[in-house]
Order: sequence, then C-alpha cells, then structure tokens
Amino acid sequence: MAESSVKTPDSVIIAVTGRCNLACKYCFYADEMVALDDLPTETWLAFFEELRDAGVMRVTLSGGEPFARRDIWQLMDSIVQNKMRFGILTNATLITNESAERLNTYSRRIDNIQVSVDGSSAETHDAIRGKGAFERTMCGIAALKKCELPWTVRVTINKLNVCDLEAILHMLYYDLGLKNFGVNEAFPRGAGQCNNSILEMTPEERRLSFAVMQKFDREHPGVASGAQAGPLIMANLLDKIERARATGEFTVPYRTGHLTGCNIMWQKISVLHDGTYVPCHQLPQIKLGKIGQDAFRDVWQSSIGLRQLRERHTVSLESLEHCQGCKYQQYCTGGCPGVASAITGEVNTINPLDCYRAYIGEDMEYAY
Repeated sequence: MAESSVKTPDSVIIAVTGRCNLACKYCFYADEMVALDDLPTETWLAFFEELRDAGVMRVTLSGGEPFARRDIWQLMDSIVQNKMRFGILTNATLITNESAERLNTYSRRIDNIQVSVDGSSAETHDAIRGKGAFERTMCGIAALKKCELPWTVRVTINKLNVCDLEAILHMLYYDLGLKNFGVNEAFPRGAGQCNNSILEMTPEERRLSFAVMQKFDREHPGVASGAQAGPLIMANLLDKIERARATGEFTVPYRTGHLTGCNIMWQKISVLHDGTYVPCHQLPQIKLGKIGQDAFRDVWQSSIGLRQLRERHTVSLESLEHCQGCKYQQYCTGGCPGVASAITGEVNTINPLDCYRAYIGEDMEYAY
C-alpha cells in the first residue's frame, strides 16, 4: 500500500499524563517512562486542533491516570470544541458523584469510559493495584452508573487473579449488570515486565483462563469481548485449529502464514505523555516523532517505524528461522508484535505465547 493512500487513523490514543494514584503491577509504563515530563496544557490544546485539521474523529485519553491531571476538563472541552469524540481509560478511583455529573455534560461526545477491574473483591484487586483501590473503584463505578454514562470494564488476567476469574465475570455480569466488557492477558511490558515473575501464568493457569472464558461465553454469548486478543480469542482459535486438523477446513477473516496478527498500524497511533509518537503503547521503543517537532500527518503517512510495521504483514512465517518447516503455519498469524518484542527483543517474529506448536508440546524452545 502506498504511503499516500494510508487513511487517517480511526483513533489516537493519548497518555495525557504519566502520573497515577495507584501502582498497578502490570502497567505498561515502566519507571523510565513515568519519569518523562507531561506536556503542558497549551501543547495538548494545539495538538487537538492539529488532529481536527487532519480529519481525526476520535481520541482516547489514558495515562497514567487521566483524572490525575488538574486540567483534564480543559482537555475534554478542547476535544469537543474540535468536533471529535473521545473515550477514557481510567481506574475510576478519582471519579466522584460530582465529577461523574460533570462528565455527563459531555455525554453526546463520549464513546465509552473503560474502567480497570482486576478482582471480585479487595483481596484480589488490591493485590494488583494497591490497598484501598477496590473500594474506590467501586465507588467510581457507582457514580458512573448513577449518571447513566457509557462505562465498561477491562479485566487483565495474570497469575494473581486467574483463580478469581470466574467470580470476576459473575460480579461484572450479575452484580454490576454489565452486558459487554473486555478481558485480556497481562503483557510483559513496562511494570508488567519488571513484575513478570509474579504475573506470568503457568501453562495450566492459562488453560484455566481459556476454559473459564469459554464457559462464560457459552452461557452469555458476546458479552466478554477481547477484540483480536485475550484468552477467549486464543481459546477459540486453538479449538478452530483442532477442528481443522481433524476436518481439513479452516477459515478466518485474515491472512495466515504471515505476520498479520496486528492491524493497529493502519488504524490507530499512540502518544506518550511527553508527546512522543509511538505505534502502540506496547511498542514504546519505536519512536516515530514528537508533538511540536513533527507534523501529525507526516508521522502517520511517512514515518520509518510505521512503514516498517506495515511491511511486517509481508513477512512469511516460513522465512523465520524458528518457524521454518512448521506444519501449523497455515493457521498462524504470529500474534502481537508488542508481546513478541517484549519477550524476544524482535518485532518481526512471532509471539511465543501464541505459538500453537508450543501449546501442544511440539516446540521445546517456546515451551508452553
């Protein structure tokens, strides 16, 4: 695809601050990133104007914790004034009845408010996010519900909460009344990489997460989403491969046999809180430019890092030393490049956690 033909991204994901009031053990922000300076208000306001002029329709505010910024309402005002919609990724601990009511004034422009919930009780949730976090998150959710704002939840599965997964799903669906939420797996990136020894699940624990998610999905179809990642997506793909091996039939809506497991480089772009453009917050080492120094359009259309990621889809699995001769290439897309780079140090390779050959015990190098 020619660079000039790359469409404007669907969304820009912005970490407006590196500050957070919690200390989440799997946060993709490591100490060296948190130490970066937040951009001042006026720089963000000018950037929102630049996004409007480029035709961007939606931004996602994340962090750190976006509500840790004192000027967060001014940033939201600017997004609306520039005719864009927005979403928010938050731990909800700083959301009060008053702030929820203020959020409600933006309701026509808010797509969703995603809250991180990692336990069915304080015992589990606080072990991951810090003492007192669960109670404050539940209070924040109650405030969002009271104002009937479009809120949802993201659960991040890891060794510390996998045994609580069934109870978490029950709480979200029955106790909180959510009919759609996301479940993903912790990535070994940032703080998650620093704490990988206490977060990484064993093969048995990953299989448990697969089984729990599939059981819930059978009982409540379509409720627990995961986009193109997460334990439910992985479990269903493994089942599809097993059936294909038995029947010879395998159909998926994407190209297999190549590194096609991620499409974000055509759809979205991320910005760190110091204004550095990166393809994704899971690929912070690929620096594409910086706000105030590099024009958004130029970064999106012509940056070397994005061009290389877009070319990743042309890399065949047979060309990778590790995958040569693998009889399961016809089912494989290589998985997430962010996880691949975090585990192996390389972007143009497969994510070992998504390797089917390792899953069934045929690959001892990537032992599942």
